[in-house]
Amino acid sequence: MFTSRRERVGAAEARGGARAKRDLLGAYVSRLKSLRSPSEIKVTREGKFFVGLTLGVAFAAISTGNNPLYLVLGMLLALLIGSSIMSELNLRDLAVMRKLPRRAQVGRPHQVEIEVVNYKRRMPSFAIEIEDLRADQPADKRCFFLKISPQSMQIAAYRRTPATRGRDAHTGFRIATRFPFGLFEKSREIFSDGELIIYPAVGPVTLAQLPAGRHPGGTATFVRGHDDDFLGIKLLREGEDPRDVHWRKSASVGQLVMRERARNARPDVVLSLDVLRPDNALDDWQSLFERKIGECASRAVAHIKRGEGVAITTTAGCTVRANRMTGADPLLRFLALVDSIPSATPPGVKGAMDVDVVPDLEEPSE
Repeated sequence: MFTSRRERVGAAEARGGARAKRDLLGAYVSRLKSLRSPSEIKVTREGKFFVGLTLGVAFAAISTGNNPLYLVLGMLLALLIGSSIMSELNLRDLAVMRKLPRRAQVGRPHQVEIEVVNYKRRMPSFAIEIEDLRADQPADKRCFFLKISPQSMQIAAYRRTPATRGRDAHTGFRIATRFPFGLFEKSREIFSDGELIIYPAVGPVTLAQLPAGRHPGGTATFVRGHDDDFLGIKLLREGEDPRDVHWRKSASVGQLVMRERARNARPDVVLSLDVLRPDNALDDWQSLFERKIGECASRAVAHIKRGEGVAITTTAGCTVRANRMTGADPLLRFLALVDSIPSATPPGVKGAMDVDVVPDLEEPSE
């Protein structure tokens, strides 16, 4: 049985209409899933008063059957529903990023920047409050954004003064809003990890004045330099100082040769740190240990500022070195992460402390 062209076109349009309806239904279901409830809803003091007023009006309307009371009840319920929808849309399509400083010290404030991006095309976000969450610590720092325009970014910062050294782990953000009427506080948490190493506090230290000349204690290291010691002879190259030309040797070999002098480098200053905790340690032993770490950090920074190399060794067998070229960051990072161990720890375990030490960087030869 043959069908006409008009019947075939009608069947195709019917199939296309059914497919369009299915696509529209799927988009509507996806839209409902995207408008899911936030992780936390908190009723404010004003919201409790408003909910109590709504319940009172509802009880009066049901008891009396008065139509104006039903009208007022509908208006109150409409405000509640509108507030819920608008606050939910206010929190949607927001991305939060954190910018941590390169270094931080105990007792010194540092600044953390919070960036918020609103990816909504037309709708801005109002009255957004963001808390920076840290592991095992209460959220004590918040940033408030009055308005975040669509397709734009806002930046705010907060200052924090750490009280203890070590790893400061950031776990995420808590985004909250009381928009539009302040009846409810809606919030959700966003996972965003980050880590900041808190260095120990560094205080002023007065080092002993070094006498002039060579200093005893250790074997001197001779490298190329401008000292009075004679290291060898080499051919004169273009641009070098002709005052160091060895004329007698140049006459014997038929080429210009020059004296190569040595530079006397002092050995590294070794600072010892006792990390073995006795079995009968008192309660104030940890505070004394933290004080020793602060003193070691202060002396290390003072020696590096004077141009000396510093090596920190612990009784557990760990060693880290730094000099003026590498800076004090390797030493401060080591001291920020070092921890005490029981004195009964086997020797093999003492030398395998997980401290995440920066490799030694030796000073290159000139």
